[in-house]
Amino acid sequence: MKKLLVILLSIATISVWGQVKPTVSVLGDSYSTFEGFIPEGNETWYMSATLNRTDVDRVEQTWWWQVIKEGGYKLGINNSWSGATVCNTGYNDKDYTHESFVTRSLNLGCPDIILICGATNDSWAGVALGNYQYDKWRRGDLFFFRPAMAKMLDNIRLHYPNAEVFFILNTELKPEINESVDQICGHYGVPVIKLHNIDKANGHPTIKGMKDMASQVLKTLRK
Repeated sequence: MKKLLVILLSIATISVWGQVKPTVSVLGDSYSTFEGFIPEGNETWYMSATLNRTDVDRVEQTWWWQVIKEGGYKLGINNSWSGATVCNTGYNDKDYTHESFVTRSLNLGCPDIILICGATNDSWAGVALGNYQYDKWRRGDLFFFRPAMAKMLDNIRLHYPNAEVFFILNTELKPEINESVDQICGHYGVPVIKLHNIDKANGHPTIKGMKDMASQVLKTLRK
């Protein structure tokens, strides 16, 4: 009787664990924001009032919400910040250390999957690339794109060792940014999801663009 009870409990435990949904955290810029769904104090771009920016005005229309819903995941932390760069240098050579990807990479909760959607503002702001560097970073190094990109992925590998990590690369970025992302992600074994044919308004995905983003991301996650 006791053996039967143990067997039944084991089957029940396996059944419960089989229903656990993987947790997805997002590290992003304006493309991944939505009012009320990012940490308090982070700058947002998408909100219920569209401000004539795009036609996206509901969180259900965002790419990451669709990925969570259609992929059968649950949302961990969406640490996205509008205008943020991967490195600590922002627009007009301003110090973006507080909001940079490399800084925020330490605040993603306890995810099973991490989706990084970045490098757009680094490209748009024309930040300096710097050299490829994979260790012994100093504060000054992180004001350059390549060292900061590597440090960000190094942080993620150290702090979330069991998480699957994916980098989502936007369209229409500078070739040197694309090349840098490819090489650095390759070094850390991080797959790059290269977006294509994303419909945009004011440089940002529309409802159609968001749907296309979600579809392209899900295609990779389901492989």
